[in-house]
Amino acid sequence: MTDVLLLDGRLDALRRELRDTRAAQWRRLYEQCDWYRGQAPPAEHPRASITYFGPAAANLALAYRLTGRRGYLEEAWRWIDTCTSYPHWGKAHMPDHDLDAGWLLHGLSLAYDWLGDDLPPTRRKQLRAKLELQGERLWEYVSQHKNTWWTDAYWQNHNWICWTGLATAGYALGRRDWSDAARANLEEVLRRLPEDGSDSEGVVYWRYGVPWLAIHADLVLDQEGADLFKDCDFLRNTTRWRLHQFASGGFEENIDHGDCHDRRSGHSVALYYRLAAAYGDATAQWLGDLVAEKHFWREAYASGVRPGVMPECFLELLWYDPSVPARAPSAEPRTAYFPDLGQLTARTGWDPDATVVSFKSAPGGGHGAWEQGEQLRRETGWDAASAGHHHPDSGAFVIASHGAFLAVDEGYSNRKRAAHHNLVLVDGHGWADEDRYHVYKGIPYDRRPRLRDVLAADGFAHATSETACMFPAELGVTCLDRTLVVTPLGRTVILDILAADEPRAWTYAVHADWQQEQLDHHSWLLASGPAHARLTRLAPHAVATSQHPTPIEANPTSSTPSLKIEKTLQTLHFTTEPRTQASFLTVYECGSSLDAVPAAPVRIEATAGHAVRLGGGDGADAETVLLSPAARHIQAPGIRADAAALILSGGRTAAVAATRVEREGLDVHISDEPFTGVLQ
Repeated sequence: MTDVLLLDGRLDALRRELRDTRAAQWRRLYEQCDWYRGQAPPAEHPRASITYFGPAAANLALAYRLTGRRGYLEEAWRWIDTCTSYPHWGKAHMPDHDLDAGWLLHGLSLAYDWLGDDLPPTRRKQLRAKLELQGERLWEYVSQHKNTWWTDAYWQNHNWICWTGLATAGYALGRRDWSDAARANLEEVLRRLPEDGSDSEGVVYWRYGVPWLAIHADLVLDQEGADLFKDCDFLRNTTRWRLHQFASGGFEENIDHGDCHDRRSGHSVALYYRLAAAYGDATAQWLGDLVAEKHFWREAYASGVRPGVMPECFLELLWYDPSVPARAPSAEPRTAYFPDLGQLTARTGWDPDATVVSFKSAPGGGHGAWEQGEQLRRETGWDAASAGHHHPDSGAFVIASHGAFLAVDEGYSNRKRAAHHNLVLVDGHGWADEDRYHVYKGIPYDRRPRLRDVLAADGFAHATSETACMFPAELGVTCLDRTLVVTPLGRTVILDILAADEPRAWTYAVHADWQQEQLDHHSWLLASGPAHARLTRLAPHAVATSQHPTPIEANPTSSTPSLKIEKTLQTLHFTTEPRTQASFLTVYECGSSLDAVPAAPVRIEATAGHAVRLGGGDGADAETVLLSPAARHIQAPGIRADAAALILSGGRTAAVAATRVEREGLDVHISDEPFTGVLQ
């Protein structure tokens, strides 16, 4: 074990760099410490969360270690003395055994180590005794409650935070039993997380939870010389996943699949810098710089997550590596597919006015957690695959453009329902076993949605979700397949193919922030601030149309029971008469609200399959989408193909599962195996 956690052999260099290469990070730290000086930590444990005491102690202790200024030491002690006087850490939920304990053990253990013998003996003894007491309480919990809540929930942020707190205390106090067990858990977590870097809990919990994996891995590297970053594909690739979760508008707001308190709680400058340093990731470095220089204060004050980004300054200073170049993601492909989460994203560019679409379909927690969780249940009886932050949203989509959200997700709710997402309902019903917080808990393993026929290349995007298995058996749903296409110009075409063994009323639902306006019998306007989109229903012609507000309510933290998030979605429904088979064919075309509403698409009469012409003519912006996701045979004027889809744009043709494509009587593609990609 080294002498000073994370600082041994670095202090002199860090002090020198405060004048130049780390000047911005030093300013963040001393300004945050000035802020603490004006606060009054509660003398008695509040009903709400006390996680913020941990980083407060760490920030002030680091400022003291860097400068030697006595004021920082005394201010650190003011915060430490207050929270060490609390009989328990955490009040409303699992005192001593959950997030409050994890956060405080981490921050106060760093402070104990960094302040060292400069703390008077009585104070040092008091702090050590409290760390030993709280560490022992957490240790007893994990020792006596195997597979109880977070102890073995490998895909859950509570696991990452609490084990990291215990690990930090173990290193600071010389309790190798704690730090060894915590490292074993971390290695298990890193081994099981998806290689594609996706996080089923959503962007908000990504920024809340994933930094703790980096904190713990950094401690292991510092204390034991083992580089857990090196072989972890999840951490290596998670910056790319995060990049593709940005909505339009300039890298501020995020696509809010999963439990997202809001659309702005998505950044961690510290985590960006640590990933940049670990992997030489120029995009992560660029994101860290961008947020620190441009978006930080909006993130700090508009975010619904606490403690939030402001207290992370000690990590920003320690993790920033000035030798890593920063590079904007201008060369990053505009389409991406993350197979574990079953998520397809497409955008027209990385500029603020871009149109962005996200589409997803996967079992709770993603495919890896679903499979490994089932294996753990069979072998050990553990329920390790906690997916409480994953929503009943397979087959759902989000559309944003010109810096505004147009087709929206619910973001966060305690009683999760498919009806809160842009999905199809059956006789007004959503999924089986929904309308609760954890809609995947205890359901059969084979109730597993998926995404098939995925294309994500050269601006073309296509996928089909299969979700019939998610509905109650008594509804007899035999097919609920949704095919979504995004063209290179950002138009979205959606085909829903629906079937049941008895006649059912099928309802197509789309939600927006603002009430939709009807343009004509088949078209509606989705508008929000700087953007709008024409929604055109090309099929079926005969539906009942209704609009209503959909209230959403959530309490995102059990540690603060009084906290409540409320929002209202504006919901538009198209509902068919009862029938055993039905299909919806809809098109979304986005634009600036300062421009005219985009022209309506035209349905092309096709002998086989479904065909749509977009762009209002044959000009440079004309595009054509042809779909046959089940029969895989397309026949339309001038085109014949054995394929699930063809997308024509700008003189290029993309094909999905194609074995033959004929244009104007000439074969342009023939293959024995189905081909998916852009035809040459």
